[in-house]
Amino acid sequence: MDKFRTLFQHFQSSSESVMNGICLLLAMVTVKLYSSFDFNCPCLACYNTLYGLGLLFTPPIALFLCGLLANRQSVVMVEEWRRPAGHRRKDPGIIRYMCSSVLQRALAAPLVWILLALLDGKCFVCAFSSSVDPEKFLDFANMTPSQVQLFLAKVPCKEDELVRNSPARKAVSRYLRCLSQAIGWSLTLLLIVLVFLARCLRPCFDQTIFLQRRYWSNYVDLEQKLFDETCCEHARDFAHRCVLHFFASMQSEMRARGLRRDSAGRGPETPERPEPPDGLDGGSGKAHLRAVSSQEQVDRLLSAWYSSKPPLDLTASSGLWGCGLSHRAPTVVPGTRASPHTDV
Repeated sequence: MDKFRTLFQHFQSSSESVMNGICLLLAMVTVKLYSSFDFNCPCLACYNTLYGLGLLFTPPIALFLCGLLANRQSVVMVEEWRRPAGHRRKDPGIIRYMCSSVLQRALAAPLVWILLALLDGKCFVCAFSSSVDPEKFLDFANMTPSQVQLFLAKVPCKEDELVRNSPARKAVSRYLRCLSQAIGWSLTLLLIVLVFLARCLRPCFDQTIFLQRRYWSNYVDLEQKLFDETCCEHARDFAHRCVLHFFASMQSEMRARGLRRDSAGRGPETPERPEPPDGLDGGSGKAHLRAVSSQEQVDRLLSAWYSSKPPLDLTASSGLWGCGLSHRAPTVVPGTRASPHTDV
């Protein structure tokens, strides 16, 4: 169990590892989908090409979009591209690096599907059986052009009565399958060579720009994650204080109306203050959260975060970071009255 927890924490802390894992998972799903797919060519001259090419390229487009949706960095990249400059300038190099990283991972599953389809050859045979030059095969010498076109359209359907046990059908199918496999292996070799050159030649150039862009792209992703976590933490603390304030106000109203019943022979009991859960006390670690204590302040803070990201300089003036938020006393929730029994 500890090993699984350690592995889960590693994936949580490393978005790159998560994206690589999702990329591998999509590739495995692609192999499984293709192996379980029942391919049935219509064997009609007007539909063979459309069906074959559609099956060759439509699933890769869907897998590519799924890869973009599953990759969190695609959303972060678009947000970084479209955000107002504010106090932080936008670096096009970081956006290009993030775009390249997103596209590389999103293209893995579509390329796996295309390579599997080409190496298998069924889609290629269905799509281009009607486009074969009949002069390359001697078996079509005694057929009329219309008969040749009908025969070629039936080539992918080996159980059809017109082409069953026909040597010409086997010759055309074998020719197209070999051509498909040649294209598939050539594409595979090309991709391997490109990856090899990228890996081997990259250390030969200056790594400064690459390291800077990789660092800041990771920073943008982690910054957004930490902001979301801090917002959740503040929302929980703010909701907790509002609930405590509500109960304290109700106790004050009950005492004011004389609805509090004291035990006979005993004086009035001191109202007990609910104990806040661990981590929500007013310690110095939560001061930055408790300073924002009204709906107007929260809305201004979120608007300032979107429209004017703080500068990447911890020594900058705090006025650039505060964005005009007044750290006044906490605002009372509408419809309730302040109570001295609750620190809100």
